[in-house]
Amino acid sequence: MLRVLGHRSTACDGLTRREALRVGGLSLFSGVSLPTLLHAAGQQGHKNGALLDGQAKSVILINLFGGPPHQDTFDLKPQAPSNIRGEFQPISSRIPGLHVCELLPRTAAMMDRLTLIRTYSHKYNSHNPYNVLTGFDGGSDRENYFAKKSDHPSMMSVARHFGLGRHDVPPYVIMPSFPGFSQGLRRAGPYGGYLGTSYDPLFTVWDKKFGGKGEFYKPVPALGEPLLPSLEELPAVTANRLDRRKSLLAQFDDRLGRIDRGRAAESLSEFQQQVFRLLTSPKTRAAFDLSKESAATRTRYGNTVWANSCLVARRLVEAGSTFISVNWEEADSGNHWDLHANNFNMCRHHLPILDRMFTTLVDDLAERGLLETTLVVLMGEMGRTPRINAKAGRDHWPQCGFVVLAGGGMRPGVVLGKTDKQAAYPVDRPVSAGDMAATIYQQLGVDPTLTVDDLQGRPIHIAHGGAPVWEVIG
Repeated sequence: MLRVLGHRSTACDGLTRREALRVGGLSLFSGVSLPTLLHAAGQQGHKNGALLDGQAKSVILINLFGGPPHQDTFDLKPQAPSNIRGEFQPISSRIPGLHVCELLPRTAAMMDRLTLIRTYSHKYNSHNPYNVLTGFDGGSDRENYFAKKSDHPSMMSVARHFGLGRHDVPPYVIMPSFPGFSQGLRRAGPYGGYLGTSYDPLFTVWDKKFGGKGEFYKPVPALGEPLLPSLEELPAVTANRLDRRKSLLAQFDDRLGRIDRGRAAESLSEFQQQVFRLLTSPKTRAAFDLSKESAATRTRYGNTVWANSCLVARRLVEAGSTFISVNWEEADSGNHWDLHANNFNMCRHHLPILDRMFTTLVDDLAERGLLETTLVVLMGEMGRTPRINAKAGRDHWPQCGFVVLAGGGMRPGVVLGKTDKQAAYPVDRPVSAGDMAATIYQQLGVDPTLTVDDLQGRPIHIAHGGAPVWEVIG
């Protein structure tokens, strides 16, 4: 097991980082040994009857972890009182009558190519990607904060269970690291749950670097790249032990060089050999090698770990991966969206980065002919309170949030849903977590009406009662 060592800090939910490390012991392969990563490959051959003709071959989900403020991004209320409307001015977008935050000018200029849902609404008030990645919103922190075997599986875990995903590239990847308070715990959501750890994603590793010294509510740029995990489990190392001076490919080759390929392959089971072939394949290694990208492209995305993760995501789509999630979360440097304090200054840091990397990703996919078959999803697990608190922050608000969609068979230029005068509640067309999951399943070509059995053998609806949001599907 990989042990991450670090100083004491406290999350907004009261957990100390040291407690988080103890509860969520971290490994490079989501807590399982190397042989389980692709265990699903041998079980999928007879499940293809569940697959439809989906318009999307891949999904890139950018998760703004913590809950981005919808009132300060895509649902501004300039006529509301000052303690609700906030500090930002609305600007016109390419959709007549739709205004977005002044810090999102590139996105505003692209809105006629995007799809906006302003009424993402559910009841799971927790910092987990559980509702985002599974479509289930009936959890509670007491039962569902930490990942466990009885959890509902992620969408891509289900999709793999029914036969979706290739075996020559990682079918399911989460970057730049674990969704878990600075890589320190295992939050529910990304895993295979009761389908088994064999359906867990490949988590990359982030050798954390920052452009200065930040605090929880004082962000500094988060730098670096998502790294392929090593081929062996590394005991008792710190998160910054990887050699900062070497390129991504050189670091990976160093790990490879420690294994005698011939003898190692002979001693591995068939399953282990599949994993070995996956992580050592030229296609996988090439997808993660950002040195192949031009300086102009790197500059275009921006020099942050979130932007570099988006660039790797595009390369993984080109290579044939099915589901990639970029999870924007780093607590110690203020790189998160849990904006209980200093909301507006944090948004002044975050939103220009988001504006640049998101629009560049969409443009890059379009220019390469990939956008029509790649569904890009931008969202968080919740929105924020309409009323600004005494710390110039906004608190948790799962009752309403936003989702922005691009490509993958979506109807461009559509704005779905309307909120009240304070952006507190939907006044028409609320969209549930299950509805969003059903929409993604539909576009990927997985029948969203299907069920899978839980640990007790009970059939569970994979979209948890949700239905595709047909108004946004082209």
